[in-house]
Amino acid sequence: MRILIIGGTKFLGRHLTDAALAAGHDVTLFNRGRNYADEKIAGVAQIHGDRNSNLEKLSSGEWDAVVDTCGYLPQTVKKSAEFLKDKVNQYVFISSGSVYADTIEPDYDEMTATAELSAEQQKSVEQINPNSELNGQTLGENYGALKVLCEKAVETAMPNRVLSVRAGMIVGAFDWTDRFAYWVMRISNGGEILAPGTPGNYVQLIDARDLSDWIFKMIA
Repeated sequence: MRILIIGGTKFLGRHLTDAALAAGHDVTLFNRGRNYADEKIAGVAQIHGDRNSNLEKLSSGEWDAVVDTCGYLPQTVKKSAEFLKDKVNQYVFISSGSVYADTIEPDYDEMTATAELSAEQQKSVEQINPNSELNGQTLGENYGALKVLCEKAVETAMPNRVLSVRAGMIVGAFDWTDRFAYWVMRISNGGEILAPGTPGNYVQLIDARDLSDWIFKMIA
């Protein structure tokens, strides 16, 4: 298949690129060239541009699917989906398990209510610069609800051609947050460990490699 990955050089994006190549797909990356910009990946076409202002760089291409790894604001995702709707057959949006309003009790699923921005939160997100460094950490408590709005924006632009991936905590190599590997290494050192949170809370982990393989099976 012909695969376009928006991002593709940071954490999950790198695993998606590896998985696509391993499966024999034709891969194109579209990103700003800020992460590992000097790396040349064999068999991968790289187009450098900002999704907020340089989508025209994708004008001449057509793909079986696009995987959007870095959509955080609905207006940004809407722009990408509307531009690509006649150039791709399927839009895969990397969302988050954080979209759910209540994640304290285990066993919630796709029918569980999703998060919504309060009026105060809405005012704060309207001030966010789409060209700034956006991620779950910088967006904080707004992250989940914004992912919900992104999902809706994609589905509106490309109805019935969208896969929104609501993964749990993604772990593995290239994770710049170090939110999982730190604890594995710390515990391996032994001794008394000061840990945050409540021991009874649940967390669902998924290896970025497994998630990447699954995504391409779903596209197929």
